[in-house]
Amino acid sequence: MADIKAADVQKLRKATGAGMMDCKKALQEAEGDFDRAVEVIRKKGQAIANKRSDREASEGNVQAKVAGTYGALISLNCETDFVAKNEDFVAFADSILDLAVKEKPDDLEALKALDMGGKSVADVIMEKSGTIGEKLELAYFDFVEAEKVQAYNHFGNNLATLVGFNKAGVEEQVAKDVAMQIAAMAPIAIDKNDVPAETIEQERKIGREKALQEGKPEHIVDRIAEGMVNKFLKENTLLNQDFTKDSKKSVGQYIKEADKELQVTAFKRFSVK
Repeated sequence: MADIKAADVQKLRKATGAGMMDCKKALQEAEGDFDRAVEVIRKKGQAIANKRSDREASEGNVQAKVAGTYGALISLNCETDFVAKNEDFVAFADSILDLAVKEKPDDLEALKALDMGGKSVADVIMEKSGTIGEKLELAYFDFVEAEKVQAYNHFGNNLATLVGFNKAGVEEQVAKDVAMQIAAMAPIAIDKNDVPAETIEQERKIGREKALQEGKPEHIVDRIAEGMVNKFLKENTLLNQDFTKDSKKSVGQYIKEADKELQVTAFKRFSVK
């Protein structure tokens, strides 16, 4: 058996993020060959990842970040809240987010394929899964590009939002308020006209069925259903929602009070809770 030096164990640990004992065993298995030991660690990560592939990664770290006119939002999921709050895990999620902001991939699969220290992001996540001992999954990625992009990261990193505006000179407090509104009220679209027709038709159908179940006369059922659709659109579209800081006005009114020409061009929201 090769004589394994503490310095070599430390070097392997730094390179792979694996535990001290795992690094020592890998070096022993590789007879002191550093590159082979790295491969041993990597294969172990694959084995653990495969073994845990049917587990549910329902906890995680959700983060959003902005650089100039581009903002990215990711969710790196894991199995337990304990890991989700671990400093190394949070830092790892942050490093993936930094890469996304820098490289601006088109979608989640493109992000997974990006180079991260000579390996793909997907491979690094798999290896990290072996190190941590839990299933890890890059579950979400999306982005917003606009003249002004604002990010909001909720305390605990289980929810984040991005919102884009048509003007660069948006008052900072206004941008933050709108990003926090999206976090709190989870709108499905910016305005009523942005809601898919099938969603509106489904709400209309639900309204009709509810009215009939309540014994409402047939001739007013459609009117009741339309009223329920309008209520749904008001409560679930950003510009028509009651502003959380002042329910006497809508978000759209709040924005126009700040700047008559200001418009929301896009938003993204993701939560693991």
